[in-house]
Amino acid sequence: MSTLIDLAKTSVQELNVELQSRTSEKNDKTYTIHNPNGAHAIAVGLTGHVYVKIEGHVGYYCAGMNQNAVLEINGNAGTGVAENIISGEVRVKGNASQSVGASGQGGLVAIQGDASARCGISMKGVDIVVGGSVGHMSAFMAQAGNLVVCGDAGHNLGDSIYEAKIYVAGKVQSLGSDCIEKDMTESHKTNLEQLLQRSKISANAGKFKRFGSARKLYNFKVQNAQKY
Repeated sequence: MSTLIDLAKTSVQELNVELQSRTSEKNDKTYTIHNPNGAHAIAVGLTGHVYVKIEGHVGYYCAGMNQNAVLEINGNAGTGVAENIISGEVRVKGNASQSVGASGQGGLVAIQGDASARCGISMKGVDIVVGGSVGHMSAFMAQAGNLVVCGDAGHNLGDSIYEAKIYVAGKVQSLGSDCIEKDMTESHKTNLEQLLQRSKISANAGKFKRFGSARKLYNFKVQNAQKY
């Protein structure tokens, strides 16, 4: 049975203390959160194997630093949802603002709608799947992990990217420094199909293109000075 918490009656701090106290290795506790009303920093720093369902819109940094927990947001999310995620899953049924999964080290972030600018900025191993489009500077300085975009991508996609992989089904307005289109091999297509399946977002893997690092900015070269 799910424990109901109404944020019209309970503070976000009290909610987070309760959720953070659940450190069990077994997923034996579920929570349903009502009336989030765009509050910031909901369900941050969770380490236990709990399931949290949030009914409504959330503000900044929801599910930040998540580890092991599974969170479902039945609404839109503000800036920095699932920032620095380590493991577990964060699912947004609506749209998300900028910096989705920023600096994420692992786990899965699935956005059913659109995501704004800097989606996946400095990602370090997280997998991010967006059912719609993403804004400019997405995957900026992305080091590891996968960014899947089922719609379009804004300007400067993958700027200064390291070894993360980007898959885009729609149009890319422009690529950032050192980001190029790469071959889509069978192994990459299999990887993409698995990511779509995990995210529960439906898309045709055959329509995607892959982008990644040209590996020309790893070391300073004077002839590339204008690109730095």
